Amino acid sequence: MNAVLRILAWILALALVALPVVAVVNGWIGAERWPLTKLRVHGQFKRVDPAMLRSAVLPYAQRGFFAVQLQQAQARLEQLPWVEKAEVRKRWPDTLEIDIVEHRPFARWGEGKLLSEEGKLFATPRNLDASALPQLGGPESQVPEVVALYNDSTQLFGAMGMQVRTLVMDARGSWSLQLSNGTQVIVGRADARPRLSRFARLLPQLIRNPEQPLERADLRYTNGFALVWGQAVHEDPKTPAPAPAGRGQAQATT
Repeated sequence: MNAVLRILAWILALALVALPVVAVVNGWIGAERWPLTKLRVHGQFKRVDPAMLRSAVLPYAQRGFFAVQLQQAQARLEQLPWVEKAEVRKRWPDTLEIDIVEHRPFARWGEGKLLSEEGKLFATPRNLDASALPQLGGPESQVPEVVALYNDSTQLFGAMGMQVRTLVMDARGSWSLQLSNGTQVIVGRADARPRLSRFARLLPQLIRNPEQPLERADLRYTNGFALVWGQAVHEDPKTPAPAPAGRGQAQATT
């Protein structure tokens, strides 16, 4: 019986010691004694709203130095528009420090999303004109592959002064893109890079005649391309346009 009483006495003593510690850590007592009175924000950002940032973190800071919930505060900050990554820490005795990494948009993605330079998708903020960014698209699981082919295509066509305006992988894995001169390029599913390389080598010859712009190129052939030609648009009304000849199709072999 005495042994049981001694054990109960030890448990009670430990509880009396631990309970105040638990109470302080959880902010039940002492929050006003160790308040967080300073907020320091680090990082280079242009679009993150400082007022929204302060408002988001304030509820977590009010519980005091020992009870502030750093992980919850960090998760809340990362939900703010333009915040790609946040890190929250505390400095004794009264400072809460925040590191902010802002999204840097690299491209538009699908409908209503942007792709950051770090390869993360985020919702397009309201009132943002992102029309100057290239349009990419595809299954979200294929973001790295889409970006890789976009970079390869940019190098191929950039050498001749063209930009890749649009690059999309559809649900079946088939690729298509649009160049800055308006040419639509159907690449297909297999061997996308070799097909684009062959097409890029021949493209300067295909666009030499400004009176016959290349509207569409289908690369889904083993030894050639199916090409659709258009007509040049004459903006000067005094310059007579050539007689309509209709759209032409041709097969270019490689």
